[in-house]
Amino acid sequence: MTSEVVTPTPTTRRGLRFALVVIGLLAALVITCIASITSGQYDLSPTDLVGVLLHGIGIDTAWAPSNATDYGVINSIRMPRLVLGLLVGAALAVSGVLMQAIFGNPLADAGVVGVSSGAALGAAASITLGLASFGMWTTPAFAFIGGLVAVLSVYFISRSGGRTEVVTLLLTGIAINAIAGAGMAFLTFIGTTSTREQIVFWQLGSLNGALWQNVALVAPLVAIGIVVALIVAPSLDLFALGERTARHLGLNVELLRITVIVTVALLVCAAVAFAGIIGFAGLVVPHLMRMIIGPAHLPLVIASALGGALLIAVADLVARTAVPLADLPIGMITSLVGGPFFLWLLVRTRRRAGGWA
Repeated sequence: MTSEVVTPTPTTRRGLRFALVVIGLLAALVITCIASITSGQYDLSPTDLVGVLLHGIGIDTAWAPSNATDYGVINSIRMPRLVLGLLVGAALAVSGVLMQAIFGNPLADAGVVGVSSGAALGAAASITLGLASFGMWTTPAFAFIGGLVAVLSVYFISRSGGRTEVVTLLLTGIAINAIAGAGMAFLTFIGTTSTREQIVFWQLGSLNGALWQNVALVAPLVAIGIVVALIVAPSLDLFALGERTARHLGLNVELLRITVIVTVALLVCAAVAFAGIIGFAGLVVPHLMRMIIGPAHLPLVIASALGGALLIAVADLVARTAVPLADLPIGMITSLVGGPFFLWLLVRTRRRAGGWA
């Protein structure tokens, strides 16, 4: 008898690689979450964490928290901050996948259509005009509305004859970003020293002061955005073949484009509303995941969501613990990672293309 040697197909290899990546990301997420909750100015042990979690669901064990401080630090300060960071990271990474798919360019992110600059303008208006004094929700609400207005303006201005060209979207996004930047400069100029500091700090990004109320508002929006991304993933695979080919295959390209743009606006606005501007997360993670598992968008959305959550969780851990008695801006840390990666990506793209032309 002879035994046949089964050679793994490319599809099987990609599936195995995807499974290994997901398992690795989940394991890294668990380790990072434990380290994040137990590390900081008030040190805790993993057993303290287990005790607090069990106590929270009504199970008292020998590991139950010895004092109210342990429970307060974990449940009221670190847990909501960590969960919000995971949601923000997943939202930014998935929005990056969608933007890179719809523009057909690995260098695209949500900033292309003015979401971030619009959100920053909304937040700056709230701070400078003194509206933030009306409640803790005012600045996030203005940031959300500003980002949504910006991206919808880009879409409807660039739409002509019932269609929207990618190049027109890009150019319109540049114009809207310039207008929002001018508005930011004006608000910064007319503001006081205190409001200027608040605007600058908000733009740097931070999860400091996160509350469970913030998580309760952001979680449904991010969940809806990710579910939509998973639903449209097969259509994005068709779109990658080219607009003309996708139309011949029966894909409603215009409906897909508006769905993706609105979903990106929802994800990014929900993320920046409470965390501020966190750069490069939507650029670095999707491209890195694409290099590892391939271009298929369904596994790419899943892996990018996990990778984005991991990136922000690690960045927040570094932000809280790198400098004693200080909370570094997360946007600064992600830029320190994303900047060099972006330069490497540009050089790699130029070498593969044989030049910029």
